[in-house]
Amino acid sequence: MSEPVSAQPTRLVYGLEDKVPLVPALLVSLQQVGAMVVGTITPALILSGILHFKPEETAYLVSMALVASALGTFLQTMRFGIIGSGLLSITGTSFAFLAPLIQAGTIGGLSLMVGMSLAATPVQLVLAPFLPKLKRLFTPLVSGIVVLLIGLSLIPTGMRSIARLPTEGAPAWSGGLVALIVILVMIIAQSIGKAWARMAAVLVGVVTGYTICGVMGWLQLPAPSNGTWLTVPQLFPYGLAFKWELLFPFAFIYLVCVLEAMGDITATSQLSGLPTDGPEHWARIRGGILADGITCIGSTLIGGFPSATYAQNNGVIQMTGVAARRIGWLMAIILLCLGLFPPVGRWITVMPPCVLGALAIMLFGLVAVSGLRLIVPGGLSQRDALIAAISLGVGIGVPSQEDWLKTLPNVVQTFLESGVSAGGLAALLLNLFLPTGDKEKKLEEKPAESNLTIRSS
Repeated sequence: MSEPVSAQPTRLVYGLEDKVPLVPALLVSLQQVGAMVVGTITPALILSGILHFKPEETAYLVSMALVASALGTFLQTMRFGIIGSGLLSITGTSFAFLAPLIQAGTIGGLSLMVGMSLAATPVQLVLAPFLPKLKRLFTPLVSGIVVLLIGLSLIPTGMRSIARLPTEGAPAWSGGLVALIVILVMIIAQSIGKAWARMAAVLVGVVTGYTICGVMGWLQLPAPSNGTWLTVPQLFPYGLAFKWELLFPFAFIYLVCVLEAMGDITATSQLSGLPTDGPEHWARIRGGILADGITCIGSTLIGGFPSATYAQNNGVIQMTGVAARRIGWLMAIILLCLGLFPPVGRWITVMPPCVLGALAIMLFGLVAVSGLRLIVPGGLSQRDALIAAISLGVGIGVPSQEDWLKTLPNVVQTFLESGVSAGGLAALLLNLFLPTGDKEKKLEEKPAESNLTIRSS
């Protein structure tokens, strides 16, 4: 058996329990929110475009996505008893639910979408208490593969954003040039060697991108306000509906979100300098899953969609060197203001796609690196290498065959469309059934040739 994974050395400016002065805390909070706010409102915008919601319905869904994100972030970071991971984690609307939500919306509109989202939430709440007893299934290797797949699956979205023109009529090379400058600015800020520069790297990069697009006339102005300055959450604004045949697809996606959240929380623990094994680690995972479940219930009660712990914040932690969970209340306040006061967030929602793409390339690349760190903390056995190879092959290869996927039953198709769920399940099954060889031959490479060693379990 592999030895327990211990905390890895980190280059943190502020650790998990450190108190951060107000100005640096606000600076980092803005970057944390900026890295995920577009992502958390995008599912509502996508669903609105496909299902043709009314403008006022779309606006309400966007606001409630941000309100739910504020709730989830507060629960995760503040950790009330057994609820919350107690880490610098941030939550947002989950993209994983798009397929079943579209299916429900086509059949019964918003009432069925929200009703099915609420009906399946017990999956997380029921499963969470038993996760520590299932640690043989959810090892750091499995979590690392899931995190790596999350990063790799999201990097192409960054490149697609960079390839888009900042605005109609802009030169074909404009997006790539702005993205390159933004990335260079973030790298330079990281290389200065000053704590303040590292903590401000993401924000400085974003401001630089906005400034260039503004000077060149490539910055799109926000849509005119509809005059609404305050959005008040309502209880069941669209009513509730239920259909038995849709319960399994929703329940299964909740299970996938549990797997993703475990990987994200494990990566955040490692970046925070904490062990990624042992009773305290599993207590954090249990609390994080419980917080996600409660957030999903809260979101659906006010007419929103399911939320999940996001991976983006791990990239921001690496960039800024701040893992202090106590800034979570600031992040929650910012998200709440964006949700309740729509005009405040209008400039964020029109972030130039090339700037968003540059952030995605950097942050999701760092998320993938976090996965690698979990997979090979002290070497890689032949068994572990085999599990990783097959799982990554399934996770990356299967979703690329879109025409073939369309020939499969809807339930299977919904599962395999996500590289994270397909590869994650492959890792789970292989880790469970592939025997560990105590007499496995030990193969090692010289450190000078590679930092990756192959060791026996």
